[in-house]
Amino acid sequence: MFAPLLLLAPLLLPVTDAFFLPGVAPTTYHEGDEIKLYVNHLTPSRYYQHKDKNGNIIKSDKEHYLYSYDYYYEKLHFCRPEHVVEKSESLGSILFGDRIYNSAFELKMLDNKECVSLCKSTVPADDAVFINQLIKNGFLLNWIVDGLPAGVSIYNEQQTSNHITNGFPLGYVETVQGIHGKSDGALNRRSSAPSSRLSNALVNIEIPYLTNHFDIEIQYHEPASGEYRITAVVVTPESIKRQSATCDFTDEPLNLAENQDNEVYYTYSVKYTRYSRLWGSRWDNYTFAYDTTIQWFSLINCTIVVLGLSSVVIHMLMRALRNDMARYNELNLDNFQEDSGWKLNHGDVFRTPDRPLLLSVLVGSGVQLLLCVIAAIVSGAVGLNNHDARETLPTIWFILYAVFGFAGSFTSMSVYKFFKGSYWKVNMLLSPLLVPVGILLVVMSLNIFLLFVHSSDAVPASALFAVVLIWFVLSIPLSFAGSLIALKKCTWDEHPTKTNQIARQIPYQPWYLKTFPASLIAGVFPFASIAVELYFVYSSLWFHQFFYMFGFLMLSVLLLTLTTSLTTLINIYHSLCLENWKWQWKSFIIGGFGCALYVFVHSILFAEFKFRGFATIVLYVGYSLLISLLCCLITGAVGFLSSMIFVRKIYASIKVD
Repeated sequence: MFAPLLLLAPLLLPVTDAFFLPGVAPTTYHEGDEIKLYVNHLTPSRYYQHKDKNGNIIKSDKEHYLYSYDYYYEKLHFCRPEHVVEKSESLGSILFGDRIYNSAFELKMLDNKECVSLCKSTVPADDAVFINQLIKNGFLLNWIVDGLPAGVSIYNEQQTSNHITNGFPLGYVETVQGIHGKSDGALNRRSSAPSSRLSNALVNIEIPYLTNHFDIEIQYHEPASGEYRITAVVVTPESIKRQSATCDFTDEPLNLAENQDNEVYYTYSVKYTRYSRLWGSRWDNYTFAYDTTIQWFSLINCTIVVLGLSSVVIHMLMRALRNDMARYNELNLDNFQEDSGWKLNHGDVFRTPDRPLLLSVLVGSGVQLLLCVIAAIVSGAVGLNNHDARETLPTIWFILYAVFGFAGSFTSMSVYKFFKGSYWKVNMLLSPLLVPVGILLVVMSLNIFLLFVHSSDAVPASALFAVVLIWFVLSIPLSFAGSLIALKKCTWDEHPTKTNQIARQIPYQPWYLKTFPASLIAGVFPFASIAVELYFVYSSLWFHQFFYMFGFLMLSVLLLTLTTSLTTLINIYHSLCLENWKWQWKSFIIGGFGCALYVFVHSILFAEFKFRGFATIVLYVGYSLLISLLCCLITGAVGFLSSMIFVRKIYASIKVD
């Protein structure tokens, strides 16, 4: 059993090197100690920085990319150190698109610097077009100092305090009035005089300005005399047009001309500020992105509604079942009546459904995903998800998903035995391969589009090979073990009633109890329990915002599981009462399809912004569809297992001749 883990040890070395528990090992600096500033990829944001005529920065919606670029991407022409070295990253960090490198910035503890020249860079006209487009689309620079992201200090009106953003803008956009079609020379942003060569019509023109000077403020705490710990990193980016490397600050910002080469002079200043905030609470500076009032209000309302509805449904269902069982088990020879209702299905309800192998594998995969989701949320809620260990949690998620292959295959084989399937070897082989291979193929297909646009989010071939290797070394042996244990130990194949040789004919069913209409109706309630939380999850996923409300997320998952189970059970019970004994696929579809469809529709409606480029559309739709399908597996498995337990229980409680 330990052999796979020993073989896996070399692959986990980057993980152990990067692992960092919160509060265990803070970095303590002394005066003059070197502070490393790492640069990460450029990421899109939901808003782009826009300045009005008075110079005030406001946020405006614009077209968006949904993929990142490497900081040292050749078209960006940022300052490089003498030797560019990529920081050792774990597998999870690579899969999530982090590309962390050293930088040319030289920082030393308590060493204030004023306008230090970083480098001179030449930006060709074609690359200027690319950079200006990124500025207009709100891309952010991402630096890391002592594990903290460098960002802009902003005032949070909700909490009436200053907070720091995750990243800071590559530049900002100013809207001025100009002459439509002007082509000779650069546009004077101060002037709106008409040209005699062109039409006098004035239009709003957006001018992007590149930030090339950075005021870096490093806030620190002094736990003991001569010992310093960094608690925040604030950057104030500025755009300054210069003719030389001298630090001559002017009011003229830097606009990259798109018809000629541009010389850009990068500079920076460093200031150290002592604060009373302790190192252990330094992430409070960044956790401001969510309106917790909305979350509390929506979740409390949803919880009350779900619990109230659940109480009513459970009471009605239990009362109906007690009456049914009392009537079915009563022996009255003077008033003999033919069986009716769901008891009539006792000879067919355990009949093997169509495609039992596929259904059992899908149910097992759904259980595996559900356990992984719960474990991931718990790990974040108890503090394992510390941003100082930014690369650790994705790796843990992947390892957990592989390990939970044991539970998934155990469930799959148990369900297949429940169906009395004969191809158990095929089930054992498909359980750890069918869904993971499908996910891998989708990711690889979308990876082609990322490679086409030269995005840093593209997963390198070495990482994909590592994923496949880990899966074969860790997950498949555990999955085989789970299948074999279920094959020998599980007793789900012992049914309470015998199955007739000839199947009963199913009478006409009302439209609202047919599978797909019922799934659309039933899916409303599970989706309502997670709709609000989905908004914040998507914001974190697509726009690189911090997500820290794991308690809310756990409550949403519990409500999702409860509502899925109840809505599926009430549908299956009424179907059985109308003598429809085909509950197996129906329970899976009712539990999974409706909620997943609403999740996908929600993801499309969530995209209130405009997509820029075909690749962005494909990536957004592709990943949204993948998330919806995985949600379908999870809720479908919950619906099926709830129905299976329910059916076994009620038919074991009646007397059958």
